[in-house]
Amino acid sequence: MAVFVLDKHKKPLMPTTEKRARLLLERGKAVVIKLYPFTIRLKYRIGGNIQPLRVKLDPGSSYTGVAVVRENKVINTLSGEIKVKIAVLNLFQINHRGLSISANLASRSAMRRRRRANLRYRRTNRAIAKEWLAPSKRHRVNTVMSWVNKLQQLAPVKAFSQEFVRFDIQKLQNSEIIDIEHQQGELLYFEIKEYLLEKWGRKCVYCGLGDRPLENELVIARENGGSNCISNLTISCEPCNQNKGTIPIEVFLAKKPKLLQKIQSQLKQPLKVDAVNNVRRTLAARLKASQLPVELSSGGRTKFNRYQHSIPKTPAHDAACVGEFNEIENWNIPTLQINCAGRGSYQRTRLNKYGFPRGYLMRQKSVNGFQTGDMVNAVVTKDKKVGEYKGRVSVRANGYFNINDKTGVIQGISYKDCKLLSRNDGYGYKHQSKIV
Repeated sequence: MAVFVLDKHKKPLMPTTEKRARLLLERGKAVVIKLYPFTIRLKYRIGGNIQPLRVKLDPGSSYTGVAVVRENKVINTLSGEIKVKIAVLNLFQINHRGLSISANLASRSAMRRRRRANLRYRRTNRAIAKEWLAPSKRHRVNTVMSWVNKLQQLAPVKAFSQEFVRFDIQKLQNSEIIDIEHQQGELLYFEIKEYLLEKWGRKCVYCGLGDRPLENELVIARENGGSNCISNLTISCEPCNQNKGTIPIEVFLAKKPKLLQKIQSQLKQPLKVDAVNNVRRTLAARLKASQLPVELSSGGRTKFNRYQHSIPKTPAHDAACVGEFNEIENWNIPTLQINCAGRGSYQRTRLNKYGFPRGYLMRQKSVNGFQTGDMVNAVVTKDKKVGEYKGRVSVRANGYFNINDKTGVIQGISYKDCKLLSRNDGYGYKHQSKIV
């Protein structure tokens, strides 16, 4: 993956290769200013030629894929056709912490209940803002925008692409929309497939299995007068599809009346909008407020691009496949996993499930210049723990810390043996190797 480069005045330049960054550091022409993502600052250069980069986003409930790409538009002199070639520079996968936020809110609620247990009546008239988002959803938007802002400070980002909807529901339901290429072109199958997978839970409606290839299934076969409309389509595996064939569904599921009733009732119901779509809309509005070009695409387009170029499905690779392009290069690079860990809590008291105190923490978070979550390198030269340890530190009031490195937790390391590498920024990092 590419290394971010800043000039002498900390202005972003074009990312460079790992080899060139290593040579610059060995020759004393650059210094490291950030470990994750790895960033260097040049000592001798101010400004330079840059190419506009694009940040691509694929927001999700548990993960958000981020890709930094370089675009190159080539015009065919004979036909005048414009082809877009992209080269992937960096891939990131942000792992959200929505469940831990919900758990923290539940704990806080228990504490409030205990504190107000003696109140006979308490009037609540808190109004909800129009654009209000649940804390877990707001966390997703704020986290993604935080990393977008970081990337803008590290690279010359001039445009954004975001997967806005999983599928274009309006164009699927209303075939009179003018965009005929979208309706009858090569994208149609991917839009419909994504819609059906989401509606039917990505499982075969007949056998309930989802760990196998699924295909579109006509409930009423064409021979019996069925059509290709969305209300006549489901998802099934190939064996069930072959067994059903042109048999009416009432006959095929005669021995499963409950399943038959469930499928028939769900056929006519439109898919409910996923809660993540609220996050996507809010995120798109925040991106547009940056006054930079924003390309909004659908999940069908992402899936089509992935199939066209034989790219595996991961959140980061999905982000690289967002939007319109003709060729993609250098997609098989390591992905930086970003785990949202938070910066700790103001709460200095441990609570049980009923909201009563069960233990107390230190009054201050910093001990001898270190905080829990800081990345340190400890070199121990005496006693039983002789060796070098690199990892996250957990501070203790007595000055003897715990270090969590690759081998596990090493306890009782003195702060005098620790050297600070990077401050805790609320995230944990891990490199995921490229796909062979």
